[in-house]
Amino acid sequence: MTRFPRRPAPRTLRGRLSLVALTTAALLMAVLTLVFNVVVERHLRHQADDELHTRAAAVATTVDTGGRRVRVLETAGDGLLDANAWIYSGARLLEKPPTAPADGALTRAADRLAAGGRARCTTVGAEGSRHVRMCSRPLSGHAGAAVVVTALDLAPYRNSARTLLLGSLVLDAVMLACTYALTRLAVGRALRPVRTMTDQATEWSAVGSDERFGGTGQPAELARLGASLDGLLDRIRTVLRHERQLTGELSHELRTPLTRIVVELDWWRARPRTDAETRATHDVIAEAARSMRAICDTLLSEARDGAPDTATAPGATAVLPVLSRLAEDLGFRTGVEVVVEATDPELAAGVAPALLERIVSPLLANAGRYAGSTVTVGARRTPGGVRISVADDGPGVPEEFVGELFQPGRRADPHDGHDGAGLGLPLARRLARAAGGEVSHDPGHGPGARFLADLPAG
Repeated sequence: MTRFPRRPAPRTLRGRLSLVALTTAALLMAVLTLVFNVVVERHLRHQADDELHTRAAAVATTVDTGGRRVRVLETAGDGLLDANAWIYSGARLLEKPPTAPADGALTRAADRLAAGGRARCTTVGAEGSRHVRMCSRPLSGHAGAAVVVTALDLAPYRNSARTLLLGSLVLDAVMLACTYALTRLAVGRALRPVRTMTDQATEWSAVGSDERFGGTGQPAELARLGASLDGLLDRIRTVLRHERQLTGELSHELRTPLTRIVVELDWWRARPRTDAETRATHDVIAEAARSMRAICDTLLSEARDGAPDTATAPGATAVLPVLSRLAEDLGFRTGVEVVVEATDPELAAGVAPALLERIVSPLLANAGRYAGSTVTVGARRTPGGVRISVADDGPGVPEEFVGELFQPGRRADPHDGHDGAGLGLPLARRLARAAGGEVSHDPGHGPGARFLADLPAG
């Protein structure tokens, strides 16, 4: 199958719009030129017919049809009238132009017009590719019908028509050139803001600028485009911010189990161990690895699914076993006393076990970091949900810092000697809200600090 090569199209929008405008203007001018020249040709033909009728009327004054036969009267200037006139009495030729042969094309055409016996006009091809317009005019009288046929050379009229056609083509070419140039100029000026926006976008993407396009002083279309691009840039910045936040949260959450693995390995390699101690080390490493996998699965699932509806929160989890295990682990790692005041074994939260652990763990880690000696963990039913409280007997939250508690990366005193990146509390709140709950600070508690995790009931 033969494939024809495609015609190259302009690569720029300005070139394409200019080509479309040029094509449209060319079609319009072609139609207008055709109509104009048809009208001009008809007008010139009517002028020729009027001239022939005038001549026929002048020749008719020299024809006498009042007697028994038709006579041609001799008058002054007769030669001028006879130059292009044929006079008939019925079908009999009375007089013809001196230069017209009796059997020539013009005389034969005049014979046919005279035989018709009525007024009509026709165009005849003469010698030398000439075209002659001929009209007949019948005359009535006592002597019978007479017919005058006059002829007119159309060469001047055709020359005028060709001149007008050539002039219109030249004018069309000039108009098309001007149309193309003006269209490119106008489109270029109209697209100048787009080029400016493109340069701005390139510059801003290179330096990570917070600038925005805006729509002030721009046409409505470009203002809408600028608003759309600004919205796209805001969404991109949000995605990047969430990605950085997710990375920080993963780093923060994985630090504890990874530290346990490193500590256990260092302890195991410090001296020869018994088989029981080796198995215990393996169990701790396996538990830390499972915890890391659960952390990754929880965070990545939350980041992928966004904020699911409460009705779609997966499963239900018994609260007391999770709190007891996390409290025991916190006491083992920090040496503080952890008191669990939850006693209802039927208390269940409407979240998955891994998600419940990821919500409560940052609260416990924060309490263990700042507690003086004791951390108190409680859980109780609330109307339509479950409230888990984590309190410590530490210095509490400075009043001026309460408004920044849940902002990622913010700490009340970065130089207080405690580790942490300021991501635990924001992570706990974000996970709780994803499950249809909330994490908040209790400003009325004292001394120390207390955080509340409200979750849907299981």
